Amino acid sequence: MATEVKVPALGESVSEATVAKWYKKVGDAVAADEPIVELETDKVTVEVNAPVAGAIAELVVGEGDEVEVGALIAMINEGAAGSVAAAPAEAKAEAAPAKEEKAAPAAAPAPAAAPAAATTANTDHPLPPAVRKLVEDNNLNPAVIPASGKDGRLTKGDVMNYLAGGAPAPRAAAPVAAAPAAPKPERALRDGEERVKMSKLRQTIARRLKEAQNTAAMLTTYNEVDMTNLLACRNQYKDGFEKKHGVKLGFMSFFIKACTTALKEWPAVNAEIDGNSFIYKNYCDIGVAVGTPQGLVVPVIRSAEEKTFADLESTIVDFGKRARDGKLGMDEMTGGSFTISNGGVFGSLLSSPILNAPQSGILGMHKTQMRPVAIDGKVEIRPMMYLALSYDHRIIDGREAVSFLVRVKECIENPERILLDI
Repeated sequence: MATEVKVPALGESVSEATVAKWYKKVGDAVAADEPIVELETDKVTVEVNAPVAGAIAELVVGEGDEVEVGALIAMINEGAAGSVAAAPAEAKAEAAPAKEEKAAPAAAPAPAAAPAAATTANTDHPLPPAVRKLVEDNNLNPAVIPASGKDGRLTKGDVMNYLAGGAPAPRAAAPVAAAPAAPKPERALRDGEERVKMSKLRQTIARRLKEAQNTAAMLTTYNEVDMTNLLACRNQYKDGFEKKHGVKLGFMSFFIKACTTALKEWPAVNAEIDGNSFIYKNYCDIGVAVGTPQGLVVPVIRSAEEKTFADLESTIVDFGKRARDGKLGMDEMTGGSFTISNGGVFGSLLSSPILNAPQSGILGMHKTQMRPVAIDGKVEIRPMMYLALSYDHRIIDGREAVSFLVRVKECIENPERILLDI
């Protein structure tokens, strides 16, 4: 019996994914719950497991294809021994071009018929986010674009093909002429160059960072913190801490606690703008930026103000490992109220972090470096770190931003303030 494998629910607001990698090919045996394909969304990668044991009968989509939630991606012959011949796959590969050749003439001599089908499909089915953006950016009428997706759905490829040479649309004549400059033409590569397609995650990072610059009145304020007392505190207690809790005592937990202390006093830094309203939050869901080979992700520590140092350090270690393995869940990377980014682990001395919209504040940590500073009228060499707070000036005034950063500085320079809440 053939069993269908479909794209599972990918999380809130995520409706499509890209097929990143097939772990199996036609004819391979699979066990129940064994991963068979990796899907890449704009936030995380997701493995889809085989619902039954058997052999792969058909791979409906290929690597690089875009698929929607619920779409059929493979068929499994339940109970088969994994000795399916490759002939059916080859036959399908040969049949596919023939099908395309048959479809092509129908679209060419009768362009009026295709829009009619597309009109019905686009009325019945909402456009996927990527398709909708491309249509809106180029001022196109989706009803006149021939659709080739399942059930007559319009795909990104349909729009790209239309822009490259589709029939002219009355209200899109000018944009269509200029459109190839945006999505299309790819310059010729020189010797020693290679072209690599942007991943969904990298595309989302680029889009969100640009949106933050375009929408927020972003400003950055700086300060520096003397790490002497914090280093001494950590050195004094790190062995006992690790022995008791089974995790190393790092710096990030101190900074998270310092930020939650400051956020309670300056709630605007923990708020966001929604239309013409401010939304203030009575909790501190702290996003911790983690660098991975695929790009930057920001998992969120929920109610960080209520967690112990051991809880925070354990969560941070777990996030870092699962982020590198691509195992973070969608719910773990949404809904943060404030973000901390530590560029110092890569050697950054000073930078201006970009807001993680719709949040209104982000703290940038940097490298601790020995520098001469004036202490009680004398020059001393101290371990110093620059801190940067980027904030949305539409909701946070300069006084609040500076005061917030000074409060963080005070908590780090005197760690006992965090424990005593003073």
